[in-house]
Parts: sequence; structure tokens; C-alpha cells
Amino acid sequence: MSDVKRMQVFFSGTVQGVGFRFTAERLARRFQVDGFVRNLEDGRVEVVAEGEETVLTGFLEAIRESGMKYYIRDVEAHWSGGRKEFTGFGITF
Repeated sequence: MSDVKRMQVFFSGTVQGVGFRFTAERLARRFQVDGFVRNLEDGRVEVVAEGEETVLTGFLEAIRESGMKYYIRDVEAHWSGGRKEFTGFGITF
């Protein structure tokens, strides 16, 4: 990866208990990004992913356009430089 970026995204709506984390994990494999997805206590789902910016943008769009789009009310994304601290992508509890 030449220019690694980090994307931290908070999804709100009815995003817990509907398979959101498993969908994000499956899509992450397709886009070959590293990071994690987890439920937050306030009802949101957080995705932290690192990779090339164009790949991350595609990953975010794939989540938004997946079957989960019916459950998402709002998406809040924050971008920064990558830290290269992840190996793979998984569900964190």
C-alpha cells in the first residue's frame, strides 16, 4: 500500500441486530481493507478501516448500498493518515 489512509465511520439507525457487522466483515474481505467493526453502547456501529483511499471509498459505498441501506439513518465519516496497526479485518466486541 503506497498511501495508507484511515477511515472511521459511525453508522446510526437500526444497525444492531440486523447482520451489519457480518456484512461489513464480508465486504472488507472483498475490498482487502484492514481494521474492525463493532457495536457501540449508544446503538451505533463503528467501522475503522485502513487502506488506499479509493479502496476505502469503495468499501464505504458498498456498505451503504448493501442490504444494510434500509437500516442506516446516518453516516458520519472521519479520515486521517493510516497507522498500519491492523492485519486483516474482523468483528471486535
